[in-house]
Amino acid sequence: MNTSAFSLHPRVDADTDWIGDLPLCRVLLHKENIGPWLILVPRYEALREIHHMGEDDQIRFIKESSFVARLLETAFNPEKINVGALGNMVPQLHVHHIARFSNDIAWPGPVWGNTDGTLRNKDEQEALVALFREKLKNFTGFIPA
Repeated sequence: MNTSAFSLHPRVDADTDWIGDLPLCRVLLHKENIGPWLILVPRYEALREIHHMGEDDQIRFIKESSFVARLLETAFNPEKINVGALGNMVPQLHVHHIARFSNDIAWPGPVWGNTDGTLRNKDEQEALVALFREKLKNFTGFIPA
C-alpha cells in the first residue's frame, strides 16, 4: 500500500480530530457531541469504495472496523453500533462507527440530519482522543497521532 500521497478530504479533516493510524486506516474522532463517533479512512488517495481495494486490504479493513466496533461496545456499552459509509457529500471512502444510545438526540433515527450539530467542548474531545489512543494501543501496528 502506498500511503505517501494520502490526504484527508478537507471536510473530514475539519469535522474530526486525528487519533492515530492503524495498518490500513486513519482513525478519527468526530467533534459532534453524539456517540462517541469514530471514522476510519483507508489511507489510499482517491479511494471511493471498499470493493475498490484489493482482497487483502478488504479483509484488513473488516478486521480494523470490527476492532473499532468492539472497542466502542466494550468501552461505552451502547444499545447499538451504527457503521456506515455514505460518501454522498464527501467522496473519499470514510466509514463511520457510532456508539448509539436511546437517549441520544437522533435516536432511533440515523444521526445524519437528526442532530443539532453541537460540538463537544475542547476538554471532553481531548479526553476522548486520549482514551481512544490508549485503547487502540492494543491493536498491532497502531501509531498514535
